[in-house]
Parts: sequence; structure tokens; C-alpha cells
Amino acid sequence: MSHPEIVSREQWRAAREELLRKEEAVRRVREVLGAERRRLPMVEVDPEYVFEGGDGKATLLDLFEGRTQLVVHHFMFAPEWETGCSCCAAFLDQVGHLAHLRARNTSFAVVSRAPFTRILPFKARMGWAVPWYSSAPGDDGDRDRGSGRDFNRDFEATVESGGELVERPGLSCFLRDRDRVFHTYSVYDDGLDGLGTTTALLDLTALGRSPAGSEGLRLHDEYDY
Repeated sequence: MSHPEIVSREQWRAAREELLRKEEAVRRVREVLGAERRRLPMVEVDPEYVFEGGDGKATLLDLFEGRTQLVVHHFMFAPEWETGCSCCAAFLDQVGHLAHLRARNTSFAVVSRAPFTRILPFKARMGWAVPWYSSAPGDDGDRDRGSGRDFNRDFEATVESGGELVERPGLSCFLRDRDRVFHTYSVYDDGLDGLGTTTALLDLTALGRSPAGSEGLRLHDEYDY
């Protein structure tokens, strides 16, 4: 890879101002897209998916932890794998302290198809404290422990290709109205580029950044939520 051209400070400033105009145009387009994303219709999630987590069985409603919104990271970790996907791990490394999301009434959880007995040691090895759940079948052989539905396939984090099941990384956003859960948005594969920060994750949700901008930001140990 060649190095950038060497120029004077004045030439650099002129080139930077030209690029800045283009960056501002992209930012305005991104704001318009964000508004359109928040206006997307939503669909009610009927099946009562059941996951396995640190406290035992949990429903999709439980993953909200009482908050209004939920962002799920579809982490590629197939049942037969010894460790999780390195690309998904790099993404999860970028997710900041969850206090900033939780203060905005939004929970974050990771879901994988691997059994929880494999997730737990890998999670400890990586030093992550985020809630992580398994959507693997229970001992009774029923998918998603009696729900009869496959969470990863229903939300297209696992797809069939050439007669085989293929994992794909993704994020899915959900909104809760009392005990009713709605799916509002999902993004997969290269669509995850540039995501991972608190503001980027909130921009995917139906309620967006609330409170607006950075006005409500605090040190992560100073929130009262």
C-alpha cells in the first residue's frame, strides 16, 4: 500500500475542507435513513422462544430485563464448534459499557446456537460480562425447548444454503409493549460494519437516541436506572 501524497499544510487544509463537505452530505443522508428506519412497521413476535442463560431458562421477554427495547447480537457459534466466531468476537469487543444503553431503556443480549455449556467457558476466556444465551435445543430434543420454533432461523441468523445450515452474524432489534414483543429491525453480515457503539446501536432501534444526542451521557457508574 502506497503512502498518501506529501503536500503543504495549506494544500492539506483545502483537501480536507473538500472532503468535509462530502462527509457532511453523507451524514445528512444517514440521518434521513435513520428517520426512515424508525418509521419502519413492526411485526409481533408470537412464538415464546426459550433460551438457556446464566440463571437457567429465559424467554425472549426475559431478555428485555424489564426495559422497553432489546438489541440481540446473533453471534456465530454453531453447536459443533469448540469456540465462537473470531469476527463476531471482534465485533463484541467493540460494544461499550452496557450502562449507556440501559440508561436509555435498552437492553443488549447475545444469542448463539451453541449449548450454554460451551458458551460459558468461551465467554469467561474472552472476559465478557454481557448477557449471553443459548438457543440450542433442550434435552427433550425440541427446538428452542418446547416452542417448536428455531430463533436463529426465524430471524435469519441461520440460513439454509446448499442443503446445509449456515451461520451469519447479525443484530435484531425488538420493542416491548407490556407483555407483547415486536420485531422492528435486523441487519446482517457487512451491514454490521461501523456498528457496535452505543449511539450506533441506538440508531438501529425504533426509539432511536433518547435522550437526544449526547446530552444525557454520564460516567457509566453515575446512571440511576
